[in-house]
Amino acid sequence: MSSLPSPDQIADRRALRRKLTWWRAVAFGVAALAIVGAGLLAAGRDGPPGGEHVAKVAITGVITGDEATLKLLRDVGASKTARAALLMIDSPGGTTAGSERLYEEIRRLSEKKPVVAVVGTMAASGGYIAAIGADQIVAEGNSLVGSIGVLFQYPNVVKLLETVGVKVDTVKSSPLKAAPSPFEPTDEAARAAIAALVADSYAWFKDLVKTRRGLDQAALDKVTDGRVFTGRQGVELKLVDRIGGERAARDWLAAEKNIPVKTPAREWKRDRNLRFGLFSLSAWAIEGLGFERLAATLRRADADDALNLDGLLAIWQG
Repeated sequence: MSSLPSPDQIADRRALRRKLTWWRAVAFGVAALAIVGAGLLAAGRDGPPGGEHVAKVAITGVITGDEATLKLLRDVGASKTARAALLMIDSPGGTTAGSERLYEEIRRLSEKKPVVAVVGTMAASGGYIAAIGADQIVAEGNSLVGSIGVLFQYPNVVKLLETVGVKVDTVKSSPLKAAPSPFEPTDEAARAAIAALVADSYAWFKDLVKTRRGLDQAALDKVTDGRVFTGRQGVELKLVDRIGGERAARDWLAAEKNIPVKTPAREWKRDRNLRFGLFSLSAWAIEGLGFERLAATLRRADADDALNLDGLLAIWQG
């Protein structure tokens, strides 16, 4: 006759069942995330709009010269049905190198079909670099344009470290290696080296504006002190071609490029980022389990990546 299981055996079996249930739930959750993520990725690949149209491309937020945006512009240029492109710009700028990449791609696009920059709230610094890549710049009267300049920022925490009693020792191959450093005072040689970088990029930016906007030296000097201007001021200073929005851009295309206003405008979108889809879905699920802080961290992940800008910046900090 078999003996009944002991209380300890019963407890062990119940614990094992709970563990199995937990791991089954985790496995199901991972599978669900993978399926939904794959769906998001597939949904993001809508393909180019069909039929003859004017392509609308949004250039918003911090400019990094990301490959997704550059590819989108190349695809518009290769399209047989997109007769022109409207760049819907709303950006304070970003990295100088990223803005240069974007500008060069816009110029290549302009060689294939007409391009109009339509400024929303702002096209400042690197955002303005993108705008001058177009054949025509249209801005609202109260849009902000300009901020023509370059900056290089770095923290210096020497006094803070002294206060808390921390000293950072460094061994380097030459005096200007890894200079400036947040852990030591910036000497004149390091400051001069950084100033030379800024001056070189600034000269490039000014020459770009001078050439693209047809300004003489006196007119250029008026707009290159780093300030922003309204759209109305921009027209007077030759930074903007005309006041208006998308309709004004379409009127220019009709008058100058023989593209009727009735030609439909269709949005071209970047491929959606699978990582973003998984982060968002994971945040939603984790928040439902009561982990609000972790969910908030996941939602900030993509935004934080965009703000980790290295190198010289062409960005307006209003």
